[in-house]
Amino acid sequence: MALKATIYKADLQIADMDRNYYQSHVLTLARHPSETDERMMVRLLAFARYAHEALTFTKGLFDVDEPDLWQKDLTGAIKLWIEVGQPDEKRILKACGRAEQVVVLSYASNSGIWWGGISSRVERAKNLTVINLPSSTSRELEKLAQRNMQLQCTIQDGQIWLTGGDETVQIDLVTVKAPSAF
Repeated sequence: MALKATIYKADLQIADMDRNYYQSHVLTLARHPSETDERMMVRLLAFARYAHEALTFTKGLFDVDEPDLWQKDLTGAIKLWIEVGQPDEKRILKACGRAEQVVVLSYASNSGIWWGGISSRVERAKNLTVINLPSSTSRELEKLAQRNMQLQCTIQDGQIWLTGGDETVQIDLVTVKAPSAF
């Protein structure tokens, strides 16, 4: 018998001063049986960083043809495709062909090795952004994971703070590939 997803609820307050985005989101996250709390919280961070009324969590690990998050316009065209982890170059290039913008948020301690192995093969992707989250920070985020979460996210001058209860995690994302000018 297949294991079922564990459901997490998050009440997320976002104050993104860099984009003038101030919004509350009530989110339901389905954590795949093979997914860790750390990865789930990185998905939640990706949502907070790119928050938009049309940004949604997808089937993710349950469906190999979907990213972890995406934003579609009213016609169904994919505006933003977000992958969490270290996808292979074929998956990245396929996403770049399907979406207007693709973001990969890598968080493992071996992210430098992963990026060194695929960077030359995805360099031509003009709509690709690759961001590294230090693994020590992703482990701190994991501590915020609870079945019912009340979280506040503040973004200012590229710095991110995620607060849950009495705990605040400062997040410094490192962009290793930015989109090319068209």
